[in-house]
Amino acid sequence: MAKPQHATLESICNTIASYYPEAKLDLVKKAYAFADEAHRGQLRSSGEPYMIHPADVAQTLADLRLDLSSIVTGLLHDTVEDTHATLEQIEKEFGKDIAELVDGVTKLSQIAFKTSEEKQAENFRKMILAMAKDIRVILVKLSDRLNNMRTLEHLAPAKQQAIAQETLDIYAPIANRLGIGWLKMELEDLCLRYLHPDIYYKLRTQVAKTKKEREKYIDDVSQILLEELEKYDVRAQVVGRAKHFYSIYKKMDRRSSDFDQIFDLIAFRIIVDNITECYKALGVIHAVYKPVPGRFKDYIAIPKANGYQSLHTTVIGPNGERIEIQIRTQEMNQVAQGGIAAHWKYKEGRFDSRANENVAWVNRLLEWHKDLSDPNEFLETVKIDLFAEDVFVFTPTGEVKQLSHGATPLDFAYAVHTDVGNKCVGAKLNGKIVPLKHRLKSGDTVEIITSPTQTPSKDWLKIVKSSRAKAKIRAYIKTQERERADTLGREILDKALRPYSLTLAKMEKGSELLKAANTLRVKGLEELFILVGYGRITMDTLIPLLIPKEALERKIESAKAEDESFLKRVFKAAAKRSESKNAIKVAELEDVLIRFGRCCNPLPGDSIIGFITRGRGVTVHTATCTKALDNDPERRVDVRWNVADKGSIKRHVKIKVLSLDQPGLLALMSQTISSCGVNIASANIRTTKDKKAIAQFDVEVGDLTQLQKIVSALESKKGVITVERIRS
Repeated sequence: MAKPQHATLESICNTIASYYPEAKLDLVKKAYAFADEAHRGQLRSSGEPYMIHPADVAQTLADLRLDLSSIVTGLLHDTVEDTHATLEQIEKEFGKDIAELVDGVTKLSQIAFKTSEEKQAENFRKMILAMAKDIRVILVKLSDRLNNMRTLEHLAPAKQQAIAQETLDIYAPIANRLGIGWLKMELEDLCLRYLHPDIYYKLRTQVAKTKKEREKYIDDVSQILLEELEKYDVRAQVVGRAKHFYSIYKKMDRRSSDFDQIFDLIAFRIIVDNITECYKALGVIHAVYKPVPGRFKDYIAIPKANGYQSLHTTVIGPNGERIEIQIRTQEMNQVAQGGIAAHWKYKEGRFDSRANENVAWVNRLLEWHKDLSDPNEFLETVKIDLFAEDVFVFTPTGEVKQLSHGATPLDFAYAVHTDVGNKCVGAKLNGKIVPLKHRLKSGDTVEIITSPTQTPSKDWLKIVKSSRAKAKIRAYIKTQERERADTLGREILDKALRPYSLTLAKMEKGSELLKAANTLRVKGLEELFILVGYGRITMDTLIPLLIPKEALERKIESAKAEDESFLKRVFKAAAKRSESKNAIKVAELEDVLIRFGRCCNPLPGDSIIGFITRGRGVTVHTATCTKALDNDPERRVDVRWNVADKGSIKRHVKIKVLSLDQPGLLALMSQTISSCGVNIASANIRTTKDKKAIAQFDVEVGDLTQLQKIVSALESKKGVITVERIRS
């Protein structure tokens, strides 16, 4: 991938002048000087002066043809976070508008968070709030992330992978939602480079091998298309290109194919004068080349959620090769390239009114997540919304509902109203009864059947796709769990008070319980009972705050005379716990049983979270485990891997390898795993009808680094298509 040259003040100003000749560039020059002075002496990880970063960010914003405030924000975006400059200074020097943009982009660096995941989630929540107020915030953030991804090689491998994964999960989907196609594609290719380097470089080599033939093929087909269109008086531009690496990788993964079996690697774009010519051109193309059934999409009549419009068709081109053709107008092409930025009226400092619908999903995001206090749940559900393409379905009265791709009738029910979702027992699709897990398609008419006795269950979380539905179901389940914990907590405390001739009813009339709650920094008695019910507050902690010291001492003396076998039981239980306890450290709790969630099977090196369950100790999940999100945040405890014990305890993990079905490959894979110093506990392999093999290995690894080494080694082998870790 070619390394872009660094921007200069001159290049930024020249770009602005090319689309906004009347722009007063004094503000840009002033901001450049301010940032240069603020960052003086600071260096990037590459050893270069830090100022090259904000300059490159500003250049990207200028390339997007944005207004001066956005470009100035790009120059200043790191000054508040990384230098002695303050927001007050920014506002005084550059005005309130730019100060608010800089604040929206600035991370929450001054707040202490329990975990890095919580910090990441809250930073993203702040960014969502800021971009709902002013969409330019995310455009600056995307430009910032693009430059960071372009210079990622200077960071440690673990940091590279973490940033690349976050970019793939959040920033590339946002670029897609905003319709900025080139930015989304570059981010995805860069992510592939750091998350799957062997696949990336193998693809790059294979694509480079066919470059000359591909360029000739593109020239030949482009000429044929132009000649055929001219016969029917259709004036057009024809542009051909190879698809980007990440899209090829996804095709290989989706079709379970090797590179040599992916044929539609070339896409042609036909740009015409108006919509009528789009459909006329489509007719010409289908007359010349045979269309592939089921591969035609009309995004002009039904645009994508990000405003993208085009006709898509796949045809059998010269030499029997499949080629994808996109047909659009000049205006559609501008929107496809610049997305939301194509609607920016830089002279007036606002978006064209047509663009407002394209960012409605941001407000929907806020509306759907306003009740999510848990930052990790907020972040995970936001990812669902960002990735989703939309489908449009109808209520029985003809009202249109916009839902995520893959949505079910249960998602539709929650889109209508929370109570409709909670009471849903069935659905009719176009007049026929369908299961709640049925996938909806655009144009379906959905009618929901409800029952007053119905309530949500955890199984519903496996059915629904939309974050709104997931959030509402989780909220209901958590409310039920809290009510049960409240009842259990009262019973536990009442039982613990009886040996002291006290009851909970008596204690509630006095002030001791409230004082104990204040001492433990718990908000109110109800919260105290809930935390007791969850096991977060033990009787060993609470009783000494409620019972006079003399009464406690008398009880301790009498307890000494009881069954001596109690100590033996304690030591036996502690011995059982030792293996897991050595691997994990739990804050606030001592001598606690540790269990690992089978749903995600965490490894040392994974980011983890823990949940306490009465009678079952602490269950450890990966931070991104969806099942962990179903638990009440009140049950969460801070857990971390024991660095001193790293690698000493081997954990089983399953990996799935998709490959070509060829002799000797299984032996090669087994040898590759063994050469990484890893024992294979079991192996299972099956073949498919299309000459593929799927191998599943159960391996014993010490940590995430060792697993990544295995994955990388397997991906580099010829014949291997994809390698993935199985989470359950």
